[in-house]
Amino acid sequence: MEKLFSYGTLQFERVQLDTFGRILTGNKDCLKNYILSQIKITDPDVIKSSGMDTHPILEFTGNEEDFVEGTVFELTKEELEQADSYEVDDYKRAVLMFASGVSAYVYLKR
Repeated sequence: MEKLFSYGTLQFERVQLDTFGRILTGNKDCLKNYILSQIKITDPDVIKSSGMDTHPILEFTGNEEDFVEGTVFELTKEELEQADSYEVDDYKRAVLMFASGVSAYVYLKR
């Protein structure tokens, strides 16, 4: 199983059902040294699934006091590729370490 940290729309049940065909299970976690900003979404399928045309995106600050809360989900390799298809080109996937000590994939600002 793969681990993926979500801080935004991938936490929505509707987005999970549309993207993976199931509700994901996961654990709350936190990513330090980052803040959330917003990006404009133009992909009509992503807007329809999330119900929003503005989505959060992580930005590195290097400030120990900054943090973003979210959920580390477990998914299959195929589901991780489906998540890649859901995320628009403004995002890139990387592996980071979280407050719990777990390493997981996360989508960052490209």
